[in-house]
Amino acid sequence: MRPVHILMAVSVPIIWGMGFIVAKATMSHFSPILLMALRFSLTALCLAWIFRPPLSLFKDLFWIALVSAAIQYSLTFNGLNGIDASTAALLVQLEVPFGLLLAWAALGDRMTLRQMAGMFISFSGAVLILGEPRLAGNLIYAFMVVGGAFVWAVGQVMIKKINEVNGLMLISGVAVFAAPQLFVASAIFETNQVEQIRSASVSVWAGVVYLAIVMTGIGYALWYRLLGLYPVSRVMPFLLLLPVTSVAGGILLLDESLTLKIALGGALAILGVAIITIRRGSGQAH
Repeated sequence: MRPVHILMAVSVPIIWGMGFIVAKATMSHFSPILLMALRFSLTALCLAWIFRPPLSLFKDLFWIALVSAAIQYSLTFNGLNGIDASTAALLVQLEVPFGLLLAWAALGDRMTLRQMAGMFISFSGAVLILGEPRLAGNLIYAFMVVGGAFVWAVGQVMIKKINEVNGLMLISGVAVFAAPQLFVASAIFETNQVEQIRSASVSVWAGVVYLAIVMTGIGYALWYRLLGLYPVSRVMPFLLLLPVTSVAGGILLLDESLTLKIALGGALAILGVAIITIRRGSGQAH
């Protein structure tokens, strides 16, 4: 890989990993679902004019947005709101083994012994994390993150069934449908939205901009550019830096602590993902 492409490949997991840190900090003001609604609204406003999905895909995009964005992000970020960003980032790694399992069950993909071993190791790491005594009173939030990882994998199975749309066009279409869905969900499950928007500071809005433009727009633009230049198996291993970035950011910027049990469980989860993805030659990003 050329040095500039290596820099791009390293930048993507850093951008996405820091998204957990920014979101955790921004949720000190915005409620989780409202924050995601604002994020996707801004993403849609920036991308929909340039990357317009075909009308024939609107029905599919509606359901993909509902599953992979509205439901998934509602679960993941409500969970993130109740536990450390570093812990949530480690649990989110279950997206990969869940995706492998669902691709086998729903799409008939072959699963090798190596992939099965990686899946077992990742799930073992998650069990260790969930068994951390510090999470005993917050297990509902941890399971929300795990549930979000599973729903994300369901969304990827749905996405694989449509082939005539490029990556940024897909993100644009999902954002267009996800934004109103998330606003409806916020109206049902949350309160005080108008006051939150009125009283938001510049730094809080900067967090929204990061999530919408940097994490979603720039992050995916870099990712899809790399996928256009190199095989997925060549660039996918760089995403193993994502949880490392989130853990480091949580400790350094949010004053979070990492217990031995969570660290060991996280290491197993990342190892399992590495075993699955490096040889698999395919994968999905967040």
